[in-house]
Amino acid sequence: MKALLIALLLPVLAGCRFSPEKKEHVLPGKTGLSAGAIPGDPDSNTHTIHVFAALCDNKYQGIIPVPAVMGNGQDPDNNLYWGWGLGIRTYFNKSREWKLIRKTKPAYPLLERLVYRHHSGNYYLVADAYDGRAMKDCLDHFLLGVSGKNKETIRVDSVTIGLGGHAKLLAFVGHNGLMDLSLPSSYPNNDKRKRDCMILACFSKRYFSPYIKQAGANPLLWTSNLFGPEAYTLHDALSAYIKGENTATIQTKAAAIYAKYTKCSVQAAKKLLVTGW
Repeated sequence: MKALLIALLLPVLAGCRFSPEKKEHVLPGKTGLSAGAIPGDPDSNTHTIHVFAALCDNKYQGIIPVPAVMGNGQDPDNNLYWGWGLGIRTYFNKSREWKLIRKTKPAYPLLERLVYRHHSGNYYLVADAYDGRAMKDCLDHFLLGVSGKNKETIRVDSVTIGLGGHAKLLAFVGHNGLMDLSLPSSYPNNDKRKRDCMILACFSKRYFSPYIKQAGANPLLWTSNLFGPEAYTLHDALSAYIKGENTATIQTKAAAIYAKYTKCSVQAAKKLLVTGW
């Protein structure tokens, strides 16, 4: 019973807190997105969903602290947003819709990259776990992809799939780092292509709107208030997206699963998980 109570409270415990201070951290090693990348374009019959996840970090992020074992942003295996029971890796590994086909440790600030293939065959999901200290890098790389400024490809078996700006949909998952820090760069659209995006973090519509408008992207799903960024919302929203459902259905599916896990009403969840402008 105690374990169940803790599980239900975690989305609230991991909520953002407002801080008047802008946090800056010196990060070890070289940053970049190029590990494992190859030149050229992705295969025309493939679609990629690229997920950028900043690992939950009690020390380096402005969050309400979670239990220490889950809030170590340098430990993906036990992190609330990655290796824990409702984290991206664990949740998607158990999904009947997705099959894990590659797990790698790219160059810092990525701590792990997972590549999944959807059972439909032509959709791939690339999920990147960023060191919790590297929030600025994670946000920057996400927005570079959304705007089309960064485009890369990787080879998976005999298939070439696209990352960043080559992706059909890009998602940011985790603490809303824009509540803690400022980004020095602007992200205007680089190729006149309108990409879909999901931003599953606290108050993401309020904080990300200027960047997403500048990038010319389509916000399929983001939030209006505090939010627990666990993997079930992303999973069910993507299920509807891959089926070609409209934005209202994507929102409803995401809200329904969020309501189930957090014990709120679907109506309340739909007010939190919003779509479009």
